[in-house]
Formats: sequence, C-alpha cells, structure tokens
Amino acid sequence: MVNVLVWNENRHEQKSEKVRAVYPDGIHGAIASFLQAPEVQVETATLDEEQHGLTQERLDQTDVLVWWGHIAHDEVSDEVVERVRQRVLDGMGLIVLHSGHFSKIFKKLMGTSCDLKWREADEKERLWVVDPSHPIVEGIGEYIELEKEEMYGEHFDIPSPEQLVMMSWFEGGEVFRSGCTYTRGNGKIFYFRPGHETYPTYYNEKIQRVIQNAVQWAAPVKRERPVYGNAKPLENITVKA
Repeated sequence: MVNVLVWNENRHEQKSEKVRAVYPDGIHGAIASFLQAPEVQVETATLDEEQHGLTQERLDQTDVLVWWGHIAHDEVSDEVVERVRQRVLDGMGLIVLHSGHFSKIFKKLMGTSCDLKWREADEKERLWVVDPSHPIVEGIGEYIELEKEEMYGEHFDIPSPEQLVMMSWFEGGEVFRSGCTYTRGNGKIFYFRPGHETYPTYYNEKIQRVIQNAVQWAAPVKRERPVYGNAKPLENITVKA
C-alpha cells in the first residue's frame, strides 16, 4: 500500500468562481479522486489547516507527497518546509505540480531560483515524451496534447534534471522542460509542469496517468538512511611504528 498525501494551498478555489467551476472539490480533490486505487491510500491537506496539514506524525505516515501551490508560497511556514525536506531526505517521494516550481520546498531542494517565463493566452501545449523507457510515461504514447494551457518557457532555472522525461512545446513557440526527476537523500522528486487552475488539465486521462505512474515511481524503497559522522573501524587497524 502506498500512502499519498495531496497538498494544495486551496486559495484560488476560495477566491475565484471560475476556478470553482472547473474544480468544485478543489484541485486537491480532483487529484485525490484519480489517485485513489486498491493499492493506493489517498488523503488531502491544505494551507489553512493547523501546521498546513503537514504535522510530523502525518508526514511520517506519508510515502508520497503531491504539492500544488501558486499565490501563497510565502505563507508556508519555514518550519514545515524543513520538516518536509527532512522527510524527503529520509525517503518520502515528492511530486511538484505546475506553479509549485516556485514553492519554498522545491526551491530549497533545488538550490536555485526555479524562475521561468510565463504567459496566459489559452495556448495549445504538446508534452513530448523524450525518455520513452521511463516508468513515469508508461502508457502515454509519443505526446500529450492539451488544447489550452498556461505557457511556461525556458530558461527554467533548475539544476540539470537527473532524467528529463517530458519536454513541452507551446503554440507561441516556446519550449520547456516539463517532466524532470531528481533524487535528494533517499527521496525521489518529480516536477510535472501542466495544471493551471483555470483549465481542466487534471481531468485529462493521460495527465492523470503520468501522475499515477509518478506516485508508483516515487514511492520509497524500504531502507535505512546512510550513516554519517565519525565511524568506528570494521576491522582491527594495525598501528604502524
């Protein structure tokens, strides 16, 4: 069983009727609904809950954390961010969606500004699979086409991905590294670009399939963290004169 926690700041849904019309149960509700499966247990958490719904106890029970944020990154407590970072280092998987690229947790784990170009113009997007052997894109085909999405364009100020899985092209001409994997400590991280709040992107079956696959890929391998610090010798050391 994989225990998944879908976190969403849940601010657009409270402020915008347009967003509520697209995601009446919140973006977190939409994502949780398609992740639920016999082998996957899903819960949700939002920014305005106590400790943002990310207590130590809850994180300790989480195998994969899915993160969506946009307009309230600065409201996330630094203490909670560090708590999440430590859990990733311990082995918890992290899937960062769309504007979560600018979240405190993603920037802290990447060590860069994570900045980019953007434009809202109802543009067509094609997400091309550039690593067809990767398990995250199993069952996807050559590309995913979205009729309307927000444009993100290069340069995307992130470390070079350990694996670049998907690359986007936009109607206005830009391209973007849209599916990027990393490891930090024992944890696996996947950044996935699409998912602007005013478009029904998370109802697209192929987008859902990518996130479902990513949950399985990011689920922790059961092992202890490496031991650091001063170490006693495993063998007797002969003292040389």
